[in-house]
Amino acid sequence: MSDFGFPILYALGLWWFSTGVVLYLDNLPGRTFRWTLLGGAIVLAVAVFALVVSSASTSVLAIYVAFSAGVVVWGVLEMSYFTGFVTGPRNTPCPPSCSGWKRFGLAILTSLYHELLIIATVLFLVLISWDEPNQVGTWTFVVLWLMRWSAKLNLFLGAPNLNEEWLPEHLRYLKTYMSKRGMNLLFPVSVTLATIIDVLIVLAAMTPEVTGSPAIGLILVATLLALAILEHWFLVLPLPDEALWAWALPPPKHMDTDHGGSPSTDSGNKPSGCLLVHYPSARSGSLEPASRERGEQVRAGCH
Repeated sequence: MSDFGFPILYALGLWWFSTGVVLYLDNLPGRTFRWTLLGGAIVLAVAVFALVVSSASTSVLAIYVAFSAGVVVWGVLEMSYFTGFVTGPRNTPCPPSCSGWKRFGLAILTSLYHELLIIATVLFLVLISWDEPNQVGTWTFVVLWLMRWSAKLNLFLGAPNLNEEWLPEHLRYLKTYMSKRGMNLLFPVSVTLATIIDVLIVLAAMTPEVTGSPAIGLILVATLLALAILEHWFLVLPLPDEALWAWALPPPKHMDTDHGGSPSTDSGNKPSGCLLVHYPSARSGSLEPASRERGEQVRAGCH
């Protein structure tokens, strides 16, 4: 078990730092986005190349490179959304009277192009790593993708901690596609299933038959999944998670709230995290319509 200390710390450090970088870059002035995207494109190309090369080897170094590449590819794609480069055909607030499946459909439209890009990336990663001995990079990306979707659905169905001030100014309209509530029925199912899978991965890594780099790869993925589960708990527990990335967030400022998508002082969706599941994830309400009372918390963003 002592051999797993460094992989756990490495995954934890990469999760914390990469989420902070995405948050910092996405909250810079819009005039910087062209340079952010240019740099992101270069980083993405390097990460994909590293993932392709490392997938052919099961050395300890290749395992860490594949894991890091999977996280970087995810982070760059999330950054492309939160800078507004790849979003969806809808970029306006949800109508006040919209509810149920119609609201869900409109929420999907706010990030449709980005979701299609991620699905295409998943297929690409599976293709390039097919039959290769090192699948850690692909596993890493898939875990982030699935847990981000779980977080998005839980935010759509309702959560007490929405953290909408984490949203960049140009995406504030996203907060109207979610609502603030105690908890939804999907949350315990999401957390329980993810925890069971995480435990099974850890048990597999601890079996006598799995040693060396394969065990390290399993622990890296299991740690990332555990962090995604933790980010789910951040949605419902009164924990000051914003303190983890205070260095990356813009200073708080007072803003009015309204249903039309204007800024709010309450907290908002984080890109990444789910990386990253936050995203927040980016560090990324109920099915009934939002309240129209002036003093009540409005819906928060849907990505």
